[in-house]
Amino acid sequence: MAELRTDRLTLRRWLASDLEPWAAMNADPEVREHLGDLLTRDQSAASMTRFQAEFEQRGYGWWAVEVQATGQFIGFAGLDRVEDGMPFTGVEIGWRLARQAWGRGYATEAALSVLSYGFDTLDLHEVLAVTTATNLRSQAVMRRIGMTRDPADDFDDPQVPEGPLRPNVLYRISAERH
Repeated sequence: MAELRTDRLTLRRWLASDLEPWAAMNADPEVREHLGDLLTRDQSAASMTRFQAEFEQRGYGWWAVEVQATGQFIGFAGLDRVEDGMPFTGVEIGWRLARQAWGRGYATEAALSVLSYGFDTLDLHEVLAVTTATNLRSQAVMRRIGMTRDPADDFDDPQVPEGPLRPNVLYRISAERH
């Protein structure tokens, strides 16, 4: 599993010590505002195990993100295959940070590193990003990393019940534009 480094961050494999801060993030209503239900500690642990296995299986996935200066775990960033049943296919970039890490440029910094890995190492031709129509913070990160949105691509997530989390937007970036 490749480790990525930026000026301030390390994107690395998941450690047992990440479980408590990861579970706390997934139990934070503000962090989960655009993601759906809060997760239990057991659900968070299961996701860590799944992230590590998927990464080892295909060579990419969700890295744990830590601040280099302190070694503090602050969330995740990475790439994943678009889930079956969506109205498009491809590889999706994503990130999730603890609330105390918001507003410091960490999501943008991590995402740029992940994009470089996707295009330079995995030889991807395009990377997608999806979020709820109301998640303006993530959409701002998508624009900062060079992604663009065509409103014709917007969709209702078929895996989400009717409500504010169902309308989604789709952003794209090609290798040529990176």
